[in-house]
Amino acid sequence: MSAAVIVKSSKKQIFSWALYDWANSAFSTTIMAGFFPVFFKKFWSLGTDPIVTTARLGMAISVSSFLIAMMTPTLGVIADMRGVKKRFCMLFMIIGALASAWMSYIPAGAWVPAIIAYGVSMMAFNASCVFNDALLPVVAKKSEMDYASSLGFSLGYLGGGVLFALNVAMYLKPVLFGLQDGTQAVQMSFLTVGVWWFIFSLPMMRFVHEPKPEGKSCGLIAMTSESIVRLTHTIKDLRKNHNLLFFLLAYWLYIDGVYTVMTMAVDYGISIGLEAGDLMTALLITQFIGFPFALLFGFVTKHFGCRLPILICIIVYSITVILSTYMQTAMHFYILAMIIGMVQGGVQSLSRSLFGRMIPSESSGEYFGLFNLVGKFASILGPLLVAIGVTLAGSSRHGMTSLLVLFIIGGVLLYRVKEPETL
Repeated sequence: MSAAVIVKSSKKQIFSWALYDWANSAFSTTIMAGFFPVFFKKFWSLGTDPIVTTARLGMAISVSSFLIAMMTPTLGVIADMRGVKKRFCMLFMIIGALASAWMSYIPAGAWVPAIIAYGVSMMAFNASCVFNDALLPVVAKKSEMDYASSLGFSLGYLGGGVLFALNVAMYLKPVLFGLQDGTQAVQMSFLTVGVWWFIFSLPMMRFVHEPKPEGKSCGLIAMTSESIVRLTHTIKDLRKNHNLLFFLLAYWLYIDGVYTVMTMAVDYGISIGLEAGDLMTALLITQFIGFPFALLFGFVTKHFGCRLPILICIIVYSITVILSTYMQTAMHFYILAMIIGMVQGGVQSLSRSLFGRMIPSESSGEYFGLFNLVGKFASILGPLLVAIGVTLAGSSRHGMTSLLVLFIIGGVLLYRVKEPETL
């Protein structure tokens, strides 16, 4: 095991690292949450049974998520051993940006290249985020992690919201942007994501400095073999570290609830009769509300730590899923979007920084690989509970309340976690 990393943080390094969230959020907002699902059905799969297109999209997401969940823990160990977390992050960024730009050139009806481009870009996006997260203990001291993590998520909400708002304007008023129609506007939006993602990653590429670990380097096969051995030992050690284990269990449960709310909100809105424009408006509200509140949480921790604010976020989520059963109009949906925007960035950023303060900095790649693995296996129980709730209640309005199980148990486990002191 290499010696602990000595962190020499600076405002420039922290901001450059946080700006990567601004860069990659263009993909998660414009492509993942915005245009790709609809464009895949109506352009690349035109005339195909919607059930078939949904199955194709679901399969691509599942395969992509599974592959990256299996790869990142081992790659994380290798990144720690060679001190190449930034290089891995930039490598996957370039792959993701190119795949995103590729989508703009895929013709109508070509669903196979479209689904491949989406799967590759999603896998690259998730992998780059793992190594970006792993750089948190490198760029920030423990006392600065809450601020740095919150800054990243807040910039992510703002950056994703700014580009998505521009892309929506392009779609609604294509002539103003010199485009023929909405279809060309969406295609151009995919290209803007690739360019945006690459350009705003350059500061991290230039100003974030990752120290080289001690010890001799070895070949790829030897590193892979050793990485598996180290990963096995880490998992065994994790079973003895009850505090960290409790946190990971708590995180798995409550973040499952959070992700389920994020992924099923649009479906729920459609099921109660809301229009596509209402759903896009709600998404933009969440993005722009999330920007200041994610940043605010970074300052709140100076007085209350991470655990208490996360618990408050979990309580707010619990109240929100209860209120969702009474939602009737688009205005109700907007109000709930505002509430979610207030806490979504907080629960994500503080979970990342709390985990970063609980792990050894010299093994951050390895541990954040496990953190990502837990995150990838989230959104399994949540949708299942919603499906069971809908079936038993006979109404989609009461399905979301079943997520209370995840929030309550996750909150109880988190309450048992002892938060480490900042240095």
